[in-house]
Amino acid sequence: MASPVRWLEYDRTGNEIYLSQERWEHIIAPENHPEMAVCEDQLRGTIRLGRRKQDVLNSQKYVYTASFDDLAEDNTHIVAIVLVRFREDEMGQPVPNSYIVTA
Repeated sequence: MASPVRWLEYDRTGNEIYLSQERWEHIIAPENHPEMAVCEDQLRGTIRLGRRKQDVLNSQKYVYTASFDDLAEDNTHIVAIVLVRFREDEMGQPVPNSYIVTA
């Protein structure tokens, strides 16, 4: 992992998904979604309990969505994009390496 893990969660089907510090800074950057800075708990909830849909064109990409009543402005949902990749363990076996790319 290129950046320290900020947190990790398990989705409803038991997949481990993490958010790196670098990706969090990307998400809340002024040119991206600074309003997400106060929605980290909702983002975690989206991963834990949200609806998961596989991307039609990229089988390693999943979109997680969840609705919330307490978001700023007219926002009603959190959407997280997760990439499912693999890395090798100590024995050279592939293990999932799933992480949030953006939200």
